[in-house]
Amino acid sequence: MKSPTILLVDNGSRNAESTLNLRRLAAALSIQANLPIHPVSLQHAEKIPDELLDGIPADTFTPFMQQRLALGEREFLLLPLFFGPSRALSAFIPDQVKNLQSQFGHFILCQTPVLCPLPAGEPLLVKILCDQLASVSKGNPLTRVILVDHGSPMPEVTAVRTHLAEEMQKQLGAEVKLQQAVMERREGTAYDFNGELLESALNQAAATDKKTPIYLSQLFLSPGRHAGSGGDIESICEAARQRYSGLPIFTSPLVGEHPVLLDILHNRLLAALESPENVVHISG
Repeated sequence: MKSPTILLVDNGSRNAESTLNLRRLAAALSIQANLPIHPVSLQHAEKIPDELLDGIPADTFTPFMQQRLALGEREFLLLPLFFGPSRALSAFIPDQVKNLQSQFGHFILCQTPVLCPLPAGEPLLVKILCDQLASVSKGNPLTRVILVDHGSPMPEVTAVRTHLAEEMQKQLGAEVKLQQAVMERREGTAYDFNGELLESALNQAAATDKKTPIYLSQLFLSPGRHAGSGGDIESICEAARQRYSGLPIFTSPLVGEHPVLLDILHNRLLAALESPENVVHISG
């Protein structure tokens, strides 16, 4: 691709901090790559009041594309801020592209790989997760770790968390008991692959040992309904502390707060611009 319009895309949230973090990442990546990078959410962010976003409305995918296509732009490159192959990428975007093509005709939209493409994975993402744990443990021994993510009904997305947990275990060592948990899962045994809810995982850990610290490794990019200040993770942890007489629980910073995330995104961008084999064509 010669000079596409570049979108840094997340799923979107009604939490203003999520959009502000997306903008921060896009601005930093723009400087690192010396290219304009547009922060765009797929959904939800348009509901955030402008006054919470420094007076600048959030961009969402379909209106953004309509505006750019109307201006005559025809080549686009999408950098997904997604750990795995979410349906937002595999279904929502292609559906929107089909509708946009019916309105504006032919255009090219390519997408770089997700943050942790399997089977190769992403070693830098493992480094981020381990670094964030180290920053919160402050030199104290890590004995119990829970890697928690949003949770997905798609095995392909859960496989990303499983892969990262396995690689983290190698880095942390056998003396660390590393579990996995989710914030959301569907009912029924058909979704057991997704893992257990965080509240249940904390209850089980407390039943075994109420004194040894538990460190939560947060597989989240930005603040939102689950992660960040006032999110569900914070509430669940506080409830567990109350229920189990001060159960020591510590949460890691978010992945999106680590500077190495920009290196991952920059690598994806350079690879996409240098060779077409490093992108997936959504249209064109």
